[in-house]
Amino acid sequence: MKYHIEKNTVQETLILPLYGRKLCSERFPELFSDPDSARLIDSIDYDFSEKGKKMETAIGLFGALEVAQRQYDLAYEVSTYLKAHPNAAVVNLGCGLDTTFYRVDNGKCRGYNLDMPDVIKVRNELLPPREHERNIACDLNDTSWFDEIDGSDGAIFFAAGVFYYFNREQVRTLITAMSEHFPGGTAVFDTCNKRGVKMMLKTWLKEAGITDVGAFFAVRDPEREIGAWSDNITVSSKPYMCGYRPLGKSVRPLYRFLSKFGDNYVAMKIVKVEFAN
Repeated sequence: MKYHIEKNTVQETLILPLYGRKLCSERFPELFSDPDSARLIDSIDYDFSEKGKKMETAIGLFGALEVAQRQYDLAYEVSTYLKAHPNAAVVNLGCGLDTTFYRVDNGKCRGYNLDMPDVIKVRNELLPPREHERNIACDLNDTSWFDEIDGSDGAIFFAAGVFYYFNREQVRTLITAMSEHFPGGTAVFDTCNKRGVKMMLKTWLKEAGITDVGAFFAVRDPEREIGAWSDNITVSSKPYMCGYRPLGKSVRPLYRFLSKFGDNYVAMKIVKVEFAN
């Protein structure tokens, strides 16, 4: 029996990145493979026809490519951390129906998937936790969830498309609190500048029914802006679309141009915040 998702609900926001991953796997298989996305789509009772048409336009398909690159970048950073800390906690902040842990699981680390109760309800049905993995319902801004994470052997936190929904003070409070509670840990997440937020508002955020641009977190210079939050952190960043692997001839020239535009004009970046021991 398929899991039903109503239109115009919080749960509906899970559909966009999931469908984007499926679409990218089909159109750019040499760059991205996510067989779980197709399986999940088939497990959901939802009319994808309207969103599918929009996402299969030229601009919509570039949005899918963004989703794929972001997941690749974050998985790369998590895997790199696990090479030095193989028994670490891998914490997916605002997990939705993301399956990054499946890609990075080395058999020794522990996976934690965090999101709001409505989302975890869906995840428990479609992606029940596997061995050494937990799905935790919580509000990320209520840091009592820290007590659920065993970071004794290190902790790597990642957030994909999550902090745009937070304001600057919420992100600052969360990151600085994490740096104090999980010494030696690392957090990685995607950001863009205010131009990028406004562009997202007109495209995929509009599809999710989000309209208050003033509530979104934007960064132009992560090293300077986020680095000033605490003496307990070290901040670095890389361009989001082209900083981790070249797209090359795998995609059409239009998408290579848009990728450079995104990295440069709207400062699409993957930010890494390392916590002092």
